[in-house]
Amino acid sequence: MTVSVHHHYWQGSFVGDEEAGRRLAQLPAAVEAALATALETETVLAACDALAGALGDPAHPVHGRLAAHLPEGEDPAVLAELGALLDRRALTRKLRRELGGTAPGRLGRADPRETVYEAWAPVGMVAHIAPGNAATVAPLSIVEGLLAGNVNVLKTSSADTLFTQHLMAELAALDPSGALAARIVVLRFPSSRQEWLRLMCAPADAVAVWGGEGAVEGVAAHVPAGCRLVEWGHRISFAYLTSDAWSDAVTLGALADDVCLHEQQACSSPQVVYLDTEDEGEVFAFAERFAGVLAARPPAVGAASPAGPDPAQEAELTTTELVARLEEHLGLTRVFAAPDGAWRVMADTRSPLTASPLHRSVWVKPLPRKLMITTLRPMRRYLQTAGLAGSRSDIAELSRTALAAGVTRVTPVGAMLESYAGEPHDGVYALQRYSRRVAVQADPALFATTACLDDLAGPVVLPPAAGPLVGKEDVQQPGRRLARADAELYFRSGGSTGTPALSVFSYDDYDTQMHAAARGLLAAGYDPVGDRTANLFYCGAMYGSFISFFSVLERLGGVQLPLSAGPDHRATAQAIIEHGADTLFGMPSYLWQLLHAEADALRTYGGLRKVFYGGEHFSAEQQRTLKDAFGIEVIRSITYGSTDLGPLGYQCTESSGGVHHLHADLHTMEVLDVIEDRPVAPGETGRLVFTTHARRGQDLGRYVIGDLGREVPGRCPCGRHAPRFELLGRTGDVMRVATYFLNQRRFLDLAAEPGGHGGELQVRLDATGARERLTVRVERRRTTDPARLREVFLAGYPELRSAVSERLLDLVVEAVDGASLDRSPTSGKLLAVVDARR
Repeated sequence: MTVSVHHHYWQGSFVGDEEAGRRLAQLPAAVEAALATALETETVLAACDALAGALGDPAHPVHGRLAAHLPEGEDPAVLAELGALLDRRALTRKLRRELGGTAPGRLGRADPRETVYEAWAPVGMVAHIAPGNAATVAPLSIVEGLLAGNVNVLKTSSADTLFTQHLMAELAALDPSGALAARIVVLRFPSSRQEWLRLMCAPADAVAVWGGEGAVEGVAAHVPAGCRLVEWGHRISFAYLTSDAWSDAVTLGALADDVCLHEQQACSSPQVVYLDTEDEGEVFAFAERFAGVLAARPPAVGAASPAGPDPAQEAELTTTELVARLEEHLGLTRVFAAPDGAWRVMADTRSPLTASPLHRSVWVKPLPRKLMITTLRPMRRYLQTAGLAGSRSDIAELSRTALAAGVTRVTPVGAMLESYAGEPHDGVYALQRYSRRVAVQADPALFATTACLDDLAGPVVLPPAAGPLVGKEDVQQPGRRLARADAELYFRSGGSTGTPALSVFSYDDYDTQMHAAARGLLAAGYDPVGDRTANLFYCGAMYGSFISFFSVLERLGGVQLPLSAGPDHRATAQAIIEHGADTLFGMPSYLWQLLHAEADALRTYGGLRKVFYGGEHFSAEQQRTLKDAFGIEVIRSITYGSTDLGPLGYQCTESSGGVHHLHADLHTMEVLDVIEDRPVAPGETGRLVFTTHARRGQDLGRYVIGDLGREVPGRCPCGRHAPRFELLGRTGDVMRVATYFLNQRRFLDLAAEPGGHGGELQVRLDATGARERLTVRVERRRTTDPARLREVFLAGYPELRSAVSERLLDLVVEAVDGASLDRSPTSGKLLAVVDARR
């Protein structure tokens, strides 16, 4: 099978003309089959980012394979330029600008307070008619179609190389799911092959055409009724200089850069230079000065114009220059040109826009700003870029005038050919042209806790985790830290399991995570319309909990009292009562202290209905106490997460204890053996390992978070497809004491049942002369009986009983005031285990 024969790429394989023709006849069925499964945006981003890395590395095999298919004379540096447009940073910025987020296809609430769900859905199939001899346009057009979730069928010119076909094959190979391959078809055939053109356009929902009016007209005849025709046609751009700018040497140099870069082959290259004047003499004088600047520029070399103008272009250049010279006798023009024809500046006293023959050919014309709209508006269909030079106030005024005349983009002179990720193209966002805005209105009674309809429709499929395991210490290494350009928000962990660690986020990633946490809070039963929330998380010292849940409530539009966790319990309780708060956010240890310190006032108030907690756990006995003593109806986890990874899991109204759903649109999860790096059997306890996919500029794959847990089998009664897991403590809660492994959570469970203790509990380890000592410190309550609790622990924990009976360990149980228990100074979290043996 040779490339010279099999020059079409069809859904994962190269085929020849005969097979391509047969498949074209069956294209509608192929499109329907591909669209039956949704394409996750993360699948596109991950594959494009991997390809971008290969394109930027000349030593990478993919780079070498693709360089061999570049058009003759094309600089291989174009591969790195293409890679820069395909990396995650560029594409996520494009998605956010054009479609509002990095998962635009998910049916989420348009307003968190309403059960109306909106999304950007693919139009279905996009037929792309690519221009000839533009190596990057075709693949980028397909990537835009993929980002919108479409099936893409692209036609390249019969004169083109197989660069696009092989680039798309490399991209599809980076997606093990095959979802990308199923959505990509690249055909190479001449436009004269009208039957093939008809077949590829017939099932299309949008047809994107690159080229002039003739190309658009040739395709439009095949576009079916109701199909969207997206024209990316030729455009004209111009520079506009005020009087204080046209005499400035720096401005003239920048203008020459715009003219010479790509030899005016880009739509954003200036073809006309307008001066803000009515004086013909100033026009002629400027043209002469600018001719001197162009004359000093080196000739075109390399890929910009490898062979110079073709015969037809040479004829147009010659004709345009000769006509302009003839009009000199009428006093209308003046021509300044290189003897070898390398450049020409043609001054013209008439203002209407005139297309240039390109190849460093520039018109210079007068155009007073008061006449800009009248002069340019008749050409509004063809206008693209205006490069402006003038004072700050001039730029502001002229920008508005140029836009009113029909221009779609304004830049400084010298930057007319520059662009940025997510920039509109010819006045529109491409991704919106390849998408539909869709909505679902749902019954509020049935969907009150559903933030995203897709959670109920099917599981999210993200790229599988890969690479070595990493821990907190690895992430803290300088080489793994976020690049400074992306490091916009700094947090420190609470330090409850060791030294506080630094975590850095981009604002985009932070926003994505806060929206995820907000969706999880809705699932847990938070009501943004009816609930009045006191935010009682700890604040300050770069600790993130308070500010994060402030942001979550902001995104939900919920009523918030941003009180934070403070030492003055009376003032906090008074604020709760005075402002009618019925919902509390905070750490269990702080909320427990507050509620008991101000029990009389809060019981009398009687308005507390919900508690959402994070960072620690309420035991079952503590939850019973809160419900019985304070009338609280709902007690659930506000989120499960970490400072490094953000929100990882959430509870639904069917979840209790440590059971959470995975934020499956952001992360994948593994459960590995406690000792060996292998998966445990389904349902067994192991180390929880998370890979986060929605992060910019930072690789947080296979992160060993330090928690123990197990997968919960089966689909949740709430109807969500997101996997569930149960938290079973921290690996740090497992203590090696007197040759035995003991777990702090086991003490906590025994204290609650059958011990009947509903307060806090902490384990302290000390080394004594003869043996180790384990002290269980329990919060003093009216019914606390340390001697009885000691008996409960020994009776219910065989390993502990053996260690004590073998005289390897001394067991002490003591009742203390809650305030004397050791806590993290940053977060206020109770330290589950205090190991003083070190």
